[in-house]
Amino acid sequence: MKNLFVVTHAQSVHHIEKKVGGWHDTDLTASGVADARATAERLATLIGDGPVEIFSSDLLRASQTAAIIADRLGRTFEETSDLREMSYGSAGGKAQEWLNARQTPAPDDNRMDHRGGISDGETRREIAQRVYRCVDAIVGRTCETQIIVTHGFALTFVIAAWIKMPIAAAGYVNFPALPGSITQLRQDDYWRSRAVVRLADVSHLEDASPHG
Repeated sequence: MKNLFVVTHAQSVHHIEKKVGGWHDTDLTASGVADARATAERLATLIGDGPVEIFSSDLLRASQTAAIIADRLGRTFEETSDLREMSYGSAGGKAQEWLNARQTPAPDDNRMDHRGGISDGETRREIAQRVYRCVDAIVGRTCETQIIVTHGFALTFVIAAWIKMPIAAAGYVNFPALPGSITQLRQDDYWRSRAVVRLADVSHLEDASPHG
C-alpha cells in the first residue's frame, strides 16, 4: 500500500502583502507557522509511527512548512526545485493587481504553451514536466508512506501525475487548494488503482479562509 500525503505550504508573507508568489521567495507568517504546526499534528495522526519520507519545494514557504512537519515526525526532508510553484517570471514579487492587469487567459487551442501575457513566465507544460518528473521519482521509491510539501497550483500537477493523466491532457485540470491543506493519495497493492482519498482538506485549521 502506497500512501502519499501532499501538503500545500501554509500562509506566507506574500499572501498578506497581496503580491505575486511564484518563485518570489517569502517566509511563513506567524499564522502560517501555527497552521503548519496544526498540519503536522494532523499528519502525525494520519500516519502514525511508521517509516515516512518527506520531500519539499526548496522555496522558503514550503521548506519552512516541511521543516515543521519533519520536526514533529522526527524525520529529515529533501528539498527540490522541481516542486516549486509555477514561475511568473518578472511578475514575481509585484503587486497582484499588476499581474491581473497584464495576464491573459489561455485560448482553447493553446492551453499548455500559453505564457499568460508574461513573456518570461512558465507555461503549464513546463511546470507539468518538472512536477511529473519529480512525482514519478518519489513514488518509485520503496517507502510506502511519503509526504510532499508544495504549492497551491503545483498541487494540481502532483495529482495529475499521480493519476497518470497525460501531460498533453492537463490543459484544463485544476484542483483548488487553500494554504495548509492535506491531500491524501493511495495505491492499493492488489488492483494497483490510484485513488484520491482526501482532497485539499483544511478541517484541521481553525481559520480555513482564502489567503491567495
